[in-house]
Amino acid sequence: MCLGVPGRVVETFVQHDVLMGKIDFGGIAKQVCLAHVPDARPGDYVLVHVGFALTRLDEAEARRVFEFLEAMNQLDELDAPSS
Repeated sequence: MCLGVPGRVVETFVQHDVLMGKIDFGGIAKQVCLAHVPDARPGDYVLVHVGFALTRLDEAEARRVFEFLEAMNQLDELDAPSS
């Protein structure tokens, strides 16, 4: 199953000319490409799929999606070490 997981942007930075961000997924932080959402700022919520933020969403929707995925035991990939 392909999932988009919501996370909160903690910081943004440019790496190799690509907009990147440190994203917090309920206590687990990962680096994510923000090229598709260049207007994302710290404090915003984004929907992430395979290391790419695809869209911004509001906090209430992000929490609903995260809670649903958690209840379905679909957040195991967040425990995998990031590269």
